[in-house]
Amino acid sequence: MKPVVFIHTNDKQLLGAKLAAYSLKARSKSPNKFDVRLLRLEETPQLYSREGQLYLRKRKHAVWRNADLQSFSPLRLMVPQVLNFHGRALVIDPDVFAIGDVYELLTRDMGGKAVVCRSVKEGYRGNGVPFYATSVMLLDCSRLGHWKWDRQIEDLFSLKLDYGDWISLRQEPSNRIGELEEEWNHLDTLTSHTKLLHNTERSTQPWKTGLKVDFDTTWRNGKRSVPEESKLRQFVAQFKEIFGHNHSPRLEVYLQHPDPQQEVFFFRLLKECLAHGGITEDFVRDEVRRQYIRPDVWEKLGKTTMLIEQAGV
Repeated sequence: MKPVVFIHTNDKQLLGAKLAAYSLKARSKSPNKFDVRLLRLEETPQLYSREGQLYLRKRKHAVWRNADLQSFSPLRLMVPQVLNFHGRALVIDPDVFAIGDVYELLTRDMGGKAVVCRSVKEGYRGNGVPFYATSVMLLDCSRLGHWKWDRQIEDLFSLKLDYGDWISLRQEPSNRIGELEEEWNHLDTLTSHTKLLHNTERSTQPWKTGLKVDFDTTWRNGKRSVPEESKLRQFVAQFKEIFGHNHSPRLEVYLQHPDPQQEVFFFRLLKECLAHGGITEDFVRDEVRRQYIRPDVWEKLGKTTMLIEQAGV
């Protein structure tokens, strides 16, 4: 059977998912040798029906909200079950875009490992706590028969399973996990070595700049707090430049990506995808209406050539 790339998403990130799917095929020399499928939260009643229910996250109670920007995340662990525990699959977030040929990754020797993913030694945002970045995972589904997702979801919402442990593969023996090079999950980093660009920083995703923040800034007891403070400190000057004054410490709108080349890359890819019919103009207009995409998207697309020249891409 062909290997399959699964892009897990919700409706809020559907533009990214469709663009990711286009990029995977467009940047591969062997586009007919693998399939691409979307896993959508809204089409997964086992999870979507949990609105308002409690679950454990890092040993604390949290409330499940379908409207959270990353509510698709548990779907990444569903893939082996979807394939009946056969074959090879790659699962990626909807904000991961191909620059290299993903077929090289799909056909690599996994060295007998069940999972190959990036291990981030410096931790999340440099906090020193290492973790497995399961946002991009190569899976040998035949070795993952214990990933019975329906049962795990039941355990999650009966408070028997901690989301943090589950999503970070802490229950998986480390000798079953292989190392993925960082360029196959380059976290907001675009270099000549990048294979998969991951716009993982929610507050600076290029297609949302200027929109009102629509994701939960904290999951603790349903209360909001100052989100991503290190990122806010980096962008105080940017707030002042954009709005003419300093905003309150709470993140209220999506910020411009700090790397101009990544914004240029995104709009160049979107323009190409529209030209080849991977996404329709009607779809983009509808996403703008729903406030899932920045309202100046057409202006940005019109300036793509100028942006490319300015950024030296």
